[in-house]
Amino acid sequence: MHIVIVNRWPRFTEGVRWDHELTRYEEFVDHEAHQVSYVVDRVGATGVRAPRERIAAMAEVDEIGSYEQLHAAVTEVAERVGRPVDRIITLSEFTLDAVARVRQALGIPGPGPEEVAVYRNKVRMKELLAAAGLRVPHFAGCESAEQTLAFADATGYPLIVKPVDGAGSIGVHLIEDEKALRALWETREPAGNEIEEFITGTVHHVDGFADADGKIVFQVVSRYLNDCLSFEGGAPLGSVVVQESLLRERIEEFTQSCVAALGMRGMPFHLELFVTGTEELVFLEVAGRIGGAEVPYVVHKLFGVNLFEVWLKSLVGEPLPATPKSGDPSGGWVIIPKPRVLPAEVVSSVPMSSMAGSVWRELVPQPGDVIDASGGYDSLQSGRGIVVHDSEAQAEADLRHLMENFRVEFAPR
Repeated sequence: MHIVIVNRWPRFTEGVRWDHELTRYEEFVDHEAHQVSYVVDRVGATGVRAPRERIAAMAEVDEIGSYEQLHAAVTEVAERVGRPVDRIITLSEFTLDAVARVRQALGIPGPGPEEVAVYRNKVRMKELLAAAGLRVPHFAGCESAEQTLAFADATGYPLIVKPVDGAGSIGVHLIEDEKALRALWETREPAGNEIEEFITGTVHHVDGFADADGKIVFQVVSRYLNDCLSFEGGAPLGSVVVQESLLRERIEEFTQSCVAALGMRGMPFHLELFVTGTEELVFLEVAGRIGGAEVPYVVHKLFGVNLFEVWLKSLVGEPLPATPKSGDPSGGWVIIPKPRVLPAEVVSSVPMSSMAGSVWRELVPQPGDVIDASGGYDSLQSGRGIVVHDSEAQAEADLRHLMENFRVEFAPR
């Protein structure tokens, strides 16, 4: 096959940063059995580790999320290789839509725009789950300011407004009252957003893989410590892996029902849901990709399962690696957000491992490092750490201790 890999992720060589070290295209996609080409941006070029002689063709674009640029680049590599493209692979949520459109335009097998919308469009996914009888927040697509005000009158405040195809809590707004809703529409157009009921509860995330029949062959349930929206507001974020319980079993069954109703097959998923005070399970959203932040590294450390390896081998038609889940360990991750005033230079810091013995891995900026506004959860933050423990309670206690007490001293740059 002629396989095109679209990559926007870096790889690091100094041994301190672990970001995207599990992708390893050069190991999980056979570059000798297949002709493998790459389309990258400047940063993504650093993530290509295959020897140059094993790469069929490579094209670099300025905006890797641009359909027009991707279409031109894929067409270019096909012409240079001298054969059509049989598969396009992308692992980033921010390129799924554009790649789906390229597949459709060029007649390449794989998920097209309608299929991708199931796990990218927050209105579409809730429509399908509600039709299947699964609990979702009351919701509506935003068509006009007047329509959202009518929805708010019927549903009540507070409410959440978010982009229908957003990720990482970017552009998410907690709306407390009518005044705030009206003010929001004075700064942006309603189209392209979703409005939904505010659910009070603890947010969990479930990360796993569904096989070609839609059966979940592996999943890990975690509970957020704080939430993604709070992180955007400057609070630490983390999660802890949930150990065996009746609630975990219910969450796993609920997740299987959601994955089946959405027709997600041969792919990973990162599903978020609420557990209310009465332990009602309410769907929040799902992504057809591997969880971000430190999720895949926690999963790999605790269970020995590399979800990127599973996904890549599935995409090229190879048998899935074994996904055993022996034992019932716990652990989790924490991210301390960047300071509000950026750029900022680190004056002093201390290791997370000096504050909790369960810290397995950490990325703490050192004096002289400069923190800027670039990147997402996996950029250089004020601190990032992973803990491992045989006790969920102790893992959570250590994570909360780090969230509450870890400090880095900055000076404006």
